[in-house]
Amino acid sequence: MTRTGFAYLLRKHVHTATHQCPTLLHKRVSPHVLRHTAAMLILQATGDIRKVSLWLGHSDIQTTEIYLRADPTEKLDAMNAVVPPALKKGHFRAPDKLIASLRGA
Repeated sequence: MTRTGFAYLLRKHVHTATHQCPTLLHKRVSPHVLRHTAAMLILQATGDIRKVSLWLGHSDIQTTEIYLRADPTEKLDAMNAVVPPALKKGHFRAPDKLIASLRGA
């Protein structure tokens, strides 16, 4: 199957799937997106960049390292590790005196 043939079949099936899932109309679904999604799922499931590299067929592991930087769960884990436990998560609400002083400036 050629790249163009696969893209054609994917578009056809995505069009059919929009009848059951209308939100697909607003999403980008392409062979590249499927490949990237599969790579991210393999990375999250195994934690092994070498397996991702093998699955994608990369000849150099450095080509695959972009997936390490793109993993949002890694970023969220790093951010949660930095937040001191004494701080409460939530929204900041400035006191009325502070707002009044800023408006007067």
